[in-house]
Amino acid sequence: MRDIPIDAVDHIRRPIVAITRDHPDGRQIAPHSHRRGQLISGATGLIVLSTPYGTWVMPPQRGVWIPPGVIHNVQMVGAVRVQSLYIEPDAARGMPDHCQVLEISSFMRGLIVEALDLPLEYDLGGRAGALMTLLGYEIARLPTLPLSLPYPRDDRLAAICRRFMQRPNIHETIDDWSGRLGMSRRAFTRFFRKETGLSFVAWRQQACLLSALPQLATGRPVTAVALDLGYENPAAFTIMFKKAFGAPPLAYLGRRASARV
Repeated sequence: MRDIPIDAVDHIRRPIVAITRDHPDGRQIAPHSHRRGQLISGATGLIVLSTPYGTWVMPPQRGVWIPPGVIHNVQMVGAVRVQSLYIEPDAARGMPDHCQVLEISSFMRGLIVEALDLPLEYDLGGRAGALMTLLGYEIARLPTLPLSLPYPRDDRLAAICRRFMQRPNIHETIDDWSGRLGMSRRAFTRFFRKETGLSFVAWRQQACLLSALPQLATGRPVTAVALDLGYENPAAFTIMFKKAFGAPPLAYLGRRASARV
């Protein structure tokens, strides 16, 4: 294991460089970018990653892909040991050109642990080189998770979306938003889908669910989170959460079922 910044080792002539960084709860990393692509994973804590065009939430045991050159900022929720694979642009050509949250299999986690134990200047022709080559193949096969929220490029609409994320509420309506933009309901509906790729209702639900994840990760009760978001009761919130993510909130975050609700 090595806790070092990528800038200290980026010059190393290897297609993949594996390092770790330890971050305390609440740490925020200012907007920056990397020359290499980056696959982040972590066993504990939660990471919120933002770019001008969206937000991605990475719960424990998952990962997030950041393409080369993408400007992003990061917030830690809980103490996080970040395991990062930095991949040369030529070696990342099969990866998407936008950020994605990814499922990290137990096999992939094992490969990452092995990679972190290798010398930084590992032997390209031996076992170490073969392991890193296998990592490259496996990264491209990782399933994508629905843990992203796109932001529109239109400045006026983007400003409303960002204000909503500061205090999301499931009861805000198309009429509320279309009125702020001076648009008819029909024109706004078309405009919103064109800008985000989602219907207003789907975007609003995703925004509420993603804003809930960092709160739940800190141990805040499901009931309190659900009511703050405008849900009538925690059961309605849990049903929506399970429908979107495949498991109820506490199970999805790997917390004990006996935790407070």
